[in-house]
Amino acid sequence: MQHPYGDIPELTNLEGGRGIVRIPVEQDVPFTPRVRALVDTPEFQRLRQITQLGLVSRVYPGATHTRFEHALGVYHNALKYVWQLGRDPRFCEIVDRHSVEVLLVSALLHDLGHWPYCHPIEDMKLPGLPPHEVFAAQFLADSGTLAGVLETQWGVAAEEVLDVLVARTDSPDRRLLRSILSGPIDIDKMDYLGRDSLHCGVPYGRHFDKNRLVSSLVTNASGDGLAISSKGRTAAELMVFARYVMFSEVYWHHAVRSATSMFARAFFHLHEQIELESFFCKSEAETIDELCRLAAGGPCSGLLEGVFGVTRKLYKRVGEFSFYQSPRLYRQLARRSYGWLVQLGEVLAAEVEVEFSETVASTDLLIDAPPPHREVEFDVEIFFPKDNLYRPLQQVSPVVDALARTQFDDYVKRVRLFAHPRLAETLSDSDRFVGCLDRALERIGEPIDEEDEA
Repeated sequence: MQHPYGDIPELTNLEGGRGIVRIPVEQDVPFTPRVRALVDTPEFQRLRQITQLGLVSRVYPGATHTRFEHALGVYHNALKYVWQLGRDPRFCEIVDRHSVEVLLVSALLHDLGHWPYCHPIEDMKLPGLPPHEVFAAQFLADSGTLAGVLETQWGVAAEEVLDVLVARTDSPDRRLLRSILSGPIDIDKMDYLGRDSLHCGVPYGRHFDKNRLVSSLVTNASGDGLAISSKGRTAAELMVFARYVMFSEVYWHHAVRSATSMFARAFFHLHEQIELESFFCKSEAETIDELCRLAAGGPCSGLLEGVFGVTRKLYKRVGEFSFYQSPRLYRQLARRSYGWLVQLGEVLAAEVEVEFSETVASTDLLIDAPPPHREVEFDVEIFFPKDNLYRPLQQVSPVVDALARTQFDDYVKRVRLFAHPRLAETLSDSDRFVGCLDRALERIGEPIDEEDEA
């Protein structure tokens, strides 16, 4: 039986093994002339200069893989998803050949708008800062090379790609494409969990059966998103747990968050001196150079030197409050605006200076807390073919139900306080330090611009 999208050359190469580029681990990615034309544009090549995990490499030295490599992996996953979903008559009724090609280029270009250290900067929610998906429009402008390649070699308009990245229209086929690119079992997570795990040198993100999960893909009950058949339930459960452990042990590792907090605090103080649009087009090395130049001789210099200097000197963890072990302080500090946390940190520094008779600079204490936005929840339907019935995964899985009853973020993201290394031993008296924090909270009061915690 001929595949309904079998005349798309990239899908032909997926099965034939011709015209490939190899990425870790032994992954053969179809590389047709029109894919090469996209990849060779200056807009796409800049992704070679942006690492996938940024500051994680300060703790896991191997985590230096790039957005370029990741983008190829996501595109490869898109081909695998389409090959499987082409066997689902409902999917083929909704998604035509052109839409499949829009999905393939959107997968390849999904991180086009990323800039160096994008996520810690986005988490601060600074005024006028566009999400990276929106920033992608700058690289798809009519004056650029990339838009021309899309139009002439793919017959795809830049606006179609942007509509998949950030919804501009609403139709079942576009919702279905978006769920493949960004949803509970999307092609992005399918790549980064395994790739990040590989390069960090940990096993956590690779212990789920990707092939089984892909082979179980079907269209959901409403026809506007992905579901999985019952044979893929165990693979889905393991993917949920892989993501949970990767957040716990890698993305929110305490030392990773220390480096992230130091970078974020420096950027917060320096960003008004930066022309952000041109700054976000720089390479990672150029970004570091400019920030260090702007910080020279000021209070942020030590923060950046500790993260990027020849001698790594990360701040030490002097307090940690989880949703379950320290609910009062967690609720007071989690999901607050970043500006409010900076103000609180400065007031706390003043309280500590008095309490412990130490000289404490305003940037010597940093508060790291879960940002206002939450991670995507693992909400996906399981299809039981014999009964022609769809049920939510959490209803049929005790593993997923245990995580779904409370927010995923509440398990893996903790509030942490970091201090300059010279203060760490002094602040080991946790009762006195928490007393300083309580007084600082009383002094600063509730944030005026507090985000909705619902």
